[in-house]
Amino acid sequence: MDVLGADFLTTAMQTSDLPAPMFAEVAFAGRSNVGKSSLINSLAQRKKLARTSSTPGCTRGLNLFRLTLRGDAHLDFVDLPGYGFAKRSKTERLSWGPMIETFLERRVGLRGVILLVDARRGLEDEEHELLDFLAHVGQKALLVATKVDCLPKSQKKARLFQLEKESRVRVLGYCAPTGEGRDDLWRAITKLCGISVPTTKSSDPPVEAAETNGKTASNGANASNGANAEGKGAKGSSKSSKGGNKSSSAKPARSGKARGAKRA
Repeated sequence: MDVLGADFLTTAMQTSDLPAPMFAEVAFAGRSNVGKSSLINSLAQRKKLARTSSTPGCTRGLNLFRLTLRGDAHLDFVDLPGYGFAKRSKTERLSWGPMIETFLERRVGLRGVILLVDARRGLEDEEHELLDFLAHVGQKALLVATKVDCLPKSQKKARLFQLEKESRVRVLGYCAPTGEGRDDLWRAITKLCGISVPTTKSSDPPVEAAETNGKTASNGANASNGANAEGKGAKGSSKSSKGGNKSSSAKPARSGKARGAKRA
């Protein structure tokens, strides 16, 4: 997926403070240390679009980002405050619950929620509660297992299958540092939002390469024409040679018949 533009728009502490939705929106939810910012940066192919930090709980409000995709399609990402290990005051963390629930229940532009879980930890009470809430308000959910690179290769498929069985929603694996799972997640997001993005043909060469190849092709065509001409000449000589062979081979045949007549 080619992301042509990615911009941070605003942070809001309440759903009512967000600008009215202009495009389809996808929200990202998960624990404070699950890697939401890293995943958003990886999807957008930007290093510093979403703020990352070693201190859990950097996302304190509803962060709105706008992405421009190939074909002039637009899509908004909403990064929700994390939960679980956020190093914020108890009062502030308690206020996040109503803010998130109001957004998930009332935001008219929201098309689905990407719930991130650490592939090593799996689903815990908070994830189950959020999935139940999304089902209750009729909001679509997709589970993304992050940090799959930390699992042995022999355990990846089994782990994803287990998460899908427990959550009863589709599960995709993702690794932000390597980009593993990026294409699959983008396909799921565009389908979720009903966005059709034109695909690029990887076989199409760049302009400079195309020009070079054109020159080469022209030279090749000239060489090919020369080769064809030589080939036609060779075929002509071959035909005349074959004709000569036929006439020479016919003579011994007649000679043989004549010899046979003499013997008779």
